[in-house]
Amino acid sequence: MEFNPRSMTRRAYYSLTVLILSFLQGCATYRPAPLDHAAVTESLAPPSMERVRVLAMEIRHPILKPLTIDDRNGLSPDEAAVVAVLANPMLRAVRDKRGVAAAQLIQAGLLPNPQLGYTIDVPAAGPTEGTVRAFGLTLNWDVTSLITKSAAIDAARAEALSVDLDVAWQEWQVAQSARKHIYRLISFQQQLDVAREEEKGLRENVEAVKKAVDFRDMTVIDLSAAEAALKAVQLSLLALEQQKEQERLALNRSLGAPPDRIVPLERQIAPPQPELLPSVDRIVEGIEEHRLDLLALRMGYQSQEARLRAAILSQFPKINIGFSRSRDTAHLVTAGFGVTIDLPLFDRNQGRIAVERATRKQLFDEYAARLFEARSNAAGISADIGSVQRQIDATEASVRTLKRLVQTYYKAFLEGNADAVSYYRALDDSIAKQMDLFTLKRNLADLIVAMEIVAGRYLGEMSEGKEAGE
Repeated sequence: MEFNPRSMTRRAYYSLTVLILSFLQGCATYRPAPLDHAAVTESLAPPSMERVRVLAMEIRHPILKPLTIDDRNGLSPDEAAVVAVLANPMLRAVRDKRGVAAAQLIQAGLLPNPQLGYTIDVPAAGPTEGTVRAFGLTLNWDVTSLITKSAAIDAARAEALSVDLDVAWQEWQVAQSARKHIYRLISFQQQLDVAREEEKGLRENVEAVKKAVDFRDMTVIDLSAAEAALKAVQLSLLALEQQKEQERLALNRSLGAPPDRIVPLERQIAPPQPELLPSVDRIVEGIEEHRLDLLALRMGYQSQEARLRAAILSQFPKINIGFSRSRDTAHLVTAGFGVTIDLPLFDRNQGRIAVERATRKQLFDEYAARLFEARSNAAGISADIGSVQRQIDATEASVRTLKRLVQTYYKAFLEGNADAVSYYRALDDSIAKQMDLFTLKRNLADLIVAMEIVAGRYLGEMSEGKEAGE
């Protein structure tokens, strides 16, 4: 069979063209995603409640459980927690980290592409008679990537798990924030109801005092004291309404609802009870197995271990193997095999290894510090819960005493045995102490929610588990 160099050159050219076209067919294509007003508005539109109900029954989360949402009678704290996780727009950006981590895992599993080269030389000057076109065809591949491939995949896989846990941790905090806002809203509403009742009674009292002044049964001083007491309660009402509105807006932000939407709440929502909390020793015991952020750090540390292993393996000299086929202008065709090895005289990957080791040490210390902080926070919150509960007990006793004192002053005032200023001062003190009691109970609910965040789980489930064990 006669060898035809021109035919060989033509076949190589066609083969290379077909190979390039086949590669192009598998390439990704670019599609623009403009950051314009319409796109942002569509992204910020809250999902429908029908969609939320379906997603709530299918939610998959390490802590939050699937839940049937019935908002016809208003949202409960647990329902609000799930809705916040599903609809909060800030969590969408957080969840996008999962896509990045998944893409990095795909990239870690890919081997470097072989390198295909083709050259052609055309005799252009000199004694060209009897010469032909020269060509060269080479195929090279870096085999060193096989050494670090396993470590790179392990690092990317652990990093993806770390990102999943970190996203779940942030979702847990958003869920607990929604629960806290609901408890606070209910508390402010109860406080407003008491203040409005007091305001109504004082307004009626002012009208009665005005009539008594007209009949000269009371003095202008009595009227001034009554009006001052009414004005104090009205100012307190304005402050409470402002605080409630701020809390309502905060709840809407957690739920991903527009600011003007009034989110209905259940009428009978009991605040969390401190007596149902497990002991702080039981909360701290094994906290590193329940806190999602600690589990995420542990996965991050495992990923860093794999990166360090990959960096050490990368000290192995780079090896590139290749095959070639060529023809010179004298019609001589050759085929060959080549190996290229880097000589690690200067760069032995010392810098990357040092960086990875320092990063591993940083992650270890960060994990230890976060664990220490979690245990300390649990102990601190537990002490605060006990302190606030004692203040509540003392304030409740004080409220009962002041109410009796107000009744005594009122009776003495009607009988002319006490002046109006003393009576209204006692009334102001009684109302202020009732407001203090609401504030303390609101702070207690905040602390219990904070303890659940620190513990990384619902504390009621721990109490139920304890009772079941008993």
